[in-house]
Amino acid sequence: MICPRDANELRTEADHGITIDRCRACHGAWYDYDELAELEATVADEEQRLGTVEYAKHESVLPCPACSQTMHAFNYRAYNLELDACAEGHGFWLDAGESERVREIMKERVSGLRRAGSAQQAWARAKGRSGGGVIDQIKGLFGGRPRT
Repeated sequence: MICPRDANELRTEADHGITIDRCRACHGAWYDYDELAELEATVADEEQRLGTVEYAKHESVLPCPACSQTMHAFNYRAYNLELDACAEGHGFWLDAGESERVREIMKERVSGLRRAGSAQQAWARAKGRSGGGVIDQIKGLFGGRPRT
């Protein structure tokens, strides 16, 4: 395969245990279709990876290394990270450093999901103790029934 950035030959190597094709000149890498999910899986389980990956798609300037068709670019998971993907589903082009940014984004996502889960559990426990919602908790602060 040929690098879509600089036309150098891509070499097979391992990245986080995933076999990818990397350009030795620009350090970009080709991830076959399922390999982006494998990269995400190095930091997040399947449930944490649910959701849309491609936002704000538009035409890329890069050709697909597998089929030579013009790829499309997109914002990865609505973050400020633009990746390129083959419109035919062959895979994704990640420029130098973008694989680590994908992992960082997934770590942020996992952390956010954990915070949300903890908040939900805390809210459920608080509701269980007072027998109701926020109003019941406020009433409890003032000794029961509000004055009229």
